[in-house]
Amino acid sequence: MKASTFLTKEQQSLIRNAIIEAEESTSGEIRVHIETGIEGEVLDRAAWIFEKIGMHKTEDRNGVLFYLALNNRKFAIIGDGGVNAKVPEDFWNEVKIKLEMNFSNEKFTEGLAEGILMTGLKLKEYFPHVKTDINELPDDISFEDNLNKE
Repeated sequence: MKASTFLTKEQQSLIRNAIIEAEESTSGEIRVHIETGIEGEVLDRAAWIFEKIGMHKTEDRNGVLFYLALNNRKFAIIGDGGVNAKVPEDFWNEVKIKLEMNFSNEKFTEGLAEGILMTGLKLKEYFPHVKTDINELPDDISFEDNLNKE
């Protein structure tokens, strides 16, 4: 299974639309990155990807990455320092449980969309959208295949 062909174009569009919807009410930035497989710890790889795709460069340090390693059947959710300083300690666990429930039923698109929307609502509480907000990061899913293009 190759990361870039794991989701259909329609599924990718649904996830992208969830990101756009979630970001409409917050200055926070949400991204999804999918890789075929990894060696090592999923959190370490997700943190490396977070930096590689520039998520640590948002003005308010309010980026969130949903990272999937398909062949390993692992995922991670990484929030930047500004987010982690504000959201309740158990918030990421709540999102993780939502994703696990969907993923265990092979509902990857639905799980990501629900997790993204949950995250957007929480980001709205601490990083509300203001008129001067700009979309600091792309809304498209990134894949290991296009990592060097970012």
